Amino acid sequence: MNYNYGDTTFMILATAMVCLMTPGLAFFYGGLARKQSVLYTMMQSFISMGIITVIWIFGGFGLAFGKDMGGSIGNISDFFGLMHVGFVSSNVHAASIPFVLFFAYQLMFCVITVPLMTGAFVERLNLKAYIWLLIVWTLLIYIPVCHSVWGGGFLEKLGFVDFAGGTVIHTTAGFGALAAILFLGRRHQKDISMKPNNLMLVAIGTALLWFGWFGFNSGGAYKAGALAATAFANTFIGLASGMITWLIYAKLVRGKIDFLDVLIGSVAGLATITPVAGYIEPSKAVIVGIAAGIICNLAVAFQEKCGWDDELGVWGVHGIGGLTGTVLIGFLANKEVNGVSASVHQLLIQIGGVLLVAIYSFVITFAILKVLGRITNIKPSDEQIKKGLDKTLLGQTTAL
Repeated sequence: MNYNYGDTTFMILATAMVCLMTPGLAFFYGGLARKQSVLYTMMQSFISMGIITVIWIFGGFGLAFGKDMGGSIGNISDFFGLMHVGFVSSNVHAASIPFVLFFAYQLMFCVITVPLMTGAFVERLNLKAYIWLLIVWTLLIYIPVCHSVWGGGFLEKLGFVDFAGGTVIHTTAGFGALAAILFLGRRHQKDISMKPNNLMLVAIGTALLWFGWFGFNSGGAYKAGALAATAFANTFIGLASGMITWLIYAKLVRGKIDFLDVLIGSVAGLATITPVAGYIEPSKAVIVGIAAGIICNLAVAFQEKCGWDDELGVWGVHGIGGLTGTVLIGFLANKEVNGVSASVHQLLIQIGGVLLVAIYSFVITFAILKVLGRITNIKPSDEQIKKGLDKTLLGQTTAL
């Protein structure tokens, strides 16, 4: 056993912090949804832990991190049923921690990705369809992209980098969400208000996301040290500068700011700093946050102008935020931080890689929903939506 005790302790904490982000996301989206569908909206995040863990154990981890089998997929048999996943460190992945901890850390990333999408199609997908989407989307989109970028696949071999998931997680989820928005269409019930039901829930969810995001980004170093500390600092600087820029933009364009601007602006900053957190010095994280506050705001305004029914802004905040941060690596990366330099060559690789992932995620998500729609009914009825999905699909309410 050649693992380092300090690195192991650090990564256990980082893994637990990333795990906390999924219930944090549940609170975040639950507070933004209608009161009649809070539990159903939150359940979509919580149920992912159970289903994705089973997938990860029985083939998912091997497909993502097994021996490369052609550029976009790994060998399913390498780690099937936790075979060869134990206390001994891997010479390929995170050499200073037990391999089972690398398994767990990467699992937490996979768990949260599909739930990120749920805010875009809130109340427009029934539970049966969501579970099928969770399974099939993970197998056809998350795992191939994860292997391509982090598991020794073709994008990694080309020199494409993504420190903590701006492409693998946020871009895939954001553009998958866009496909769902366009496929499912707008809600029919014009009389139903989609205003947030409880901003205190949103604030609690945001706080949990803030806390977890430090493990999300700094854990990408896989060991305690200067790189983890740099990613940690970049995370809160990106958060803060993204929030402040979002507020300034809101004041200049809309003439006012509100509490929701504070919360969403910070998440936009976090989504954008994620891919670049381990490649820049902290002074440049301010630039990333400013870019997040402007570009994500423009994206949200664009989707509103187009009439896309993305009430919780998943595409504009996560999709465009993750894409923007990935591209900024080509402009801002410092070789002294983590071996990657800003250059025209790196910029072209980043642009090409993230656009390929965005298009792939959009097309395959649309295809998955189309096939599911032909096989079974995937939408709640208008009557179910009007009464609320908590009561009609779960037989529960938030009342004590």
